[in-house]
Amino acid sequence: MLIEIPDLLSADEVKSVRSIIEAADWIDGRATAGELASLAKRNVQLHEESPQARQAGDIILRALGRNALFNSAALPLRVLPPLFNRYDTGMFFDAHVDGAVRAAPGLGTRMRADLSSTLFLTAPDDYDGGELIIEDSYGVHAVKLAAGSMVLYPAGSLHRVSEITRGARLSSFFWTQSMINDEGLRTVLYDLDRGIIELRRSVAGDARGILMLTGVYHNLLRRWADL
Repeated sequence: MLIEIPDLLSADEVKSVRSIIEAADWIDGRATAGELASLAKRNVQLHEESPQARQAGDIILRALGRNALFNSAALPLRVLPPLFNRYDTGMFFDAHVDGAVRAAPGLGTRMRADLSSTLFLTAPDDYDGGELIIEDSYGVHAVKLAAGSMVLYPAGSLHRVSEITRGARLSSFFWTQSMINDEGLRTVLYDLDRGIIELRRSVAGDARGILMLTGVYHNLLRRWADL
């Protein structure tokens, strides 16, 4: 399931995040890549423990907390602190799959990476290339979104970033462990939740059928959630 989340950040929040990270020191992105990924990766990143990464990441985490679409689709249990990268002209990230298990900073534990997220921080007209290319069972998808918008997709998907041919692309990326491990069950709950929301918009009053469907949603979540 590939889901676009428009306007996760407001224009003012994009401006704030960019002002924080653009003033920071950047490192070779291969420093945080595994052996295989380092061969495919050509970009720069903020160090994950830098104060600027934490400050900008907090803005994104607050936005995620208030976003109904993200919470409906991801059903998040844990979200790793957002990281930040920059692709300048000539930079790219060839095809790779994100690691399944990642260390959770500050928690002394590890978490399963069920979902990957890429949050675009540069307007599409400001650079050429730089599309996020995601492959799934429905085909190949090229994603290039407005600044402040985000794409959410299964972390096990084969994906890459095409070469930048003009300008530079700033973005944030992070992983989420869902309360629902199984992608198919997570999709069922997402579809049910969106259906209930549509019914509430189209049906006047508190229809008993909507109440019953809401009960089904929560009982399925109670049965399937892994906490």
